[in-house]
Amino acid sequence: VLANSAQLLLTIINDILDFSKIEAGKLELEMLDFDLRLLIEDLIAFYTVRAGERNIAFRQEIAGDLPRCLRGDPHRLRQILNNFLGNAFKFTSNGEVVLAVSLESASTDGVVLRFSVVDTGVGIPSEAQSRLFAPFAQADASTTRTFGGTGLGLAISKQLAGMMGGTVGFSSVEGQGATFWVLLPLAVVPETAEVLPAADDSRVSEAAAK
Repeated sequence: VLANSAQLLLTIINDILDFSKIEAGKLELEMLDFDLRLLIEDLIAFYTVRAGERNIAFRQEIAGDLPRCLRGDPHRLRQILNNFLGNAFKFTSNGEVVLAVSLESASTDGVVLRFSVVDTGVGIPSEAQSRLFAPFAQADASTTRTFGGTGLGLAISKQLAGMMGGTVGFSSVEGQGATFWVLLPLAVVPETAEVLPAADDSRVSEAAAK
């Protein structure tokens, strides 16, 4: 209980710090060469364990035509996906969660990838959908009490995606689950280049969504 409380407190503090930096224009992105396959495999490994603990199915739909070596900010990409996946598991008590990654488009400048997280959870009431990405927003007043969280995770994800030249979106039917997605442009790195593994950022890998 103490460990969970400490982790929740750390997550809240980090959310507030990130949000404050973004609002002040002080958050800077890194531009690193990283291995997309390793980043995805790390996420799958972590959430497979969580799925087992929750008795929820966790499936992956990873396209076979994805470039492996990319240039961007892998830690902030991981943070966005952790927010989406954490929310999916938080609001799903039975059924499944799906992580999908596909190639949206490709050009001489790089690729645009679509990362989607689909769940069969409680869904989002239609009256709450317009404010979903607003800071400190929750689907309803009882959500904070029932599920916890700061209401900052999705707002941070939207702003991070925008800083990286991408967009986020969602679709949902109350009682039938939700789909959250992010489209991100990324440069492709020749596989002969030295590429850093997408090392885990422990600050976000343990965090459920907000």
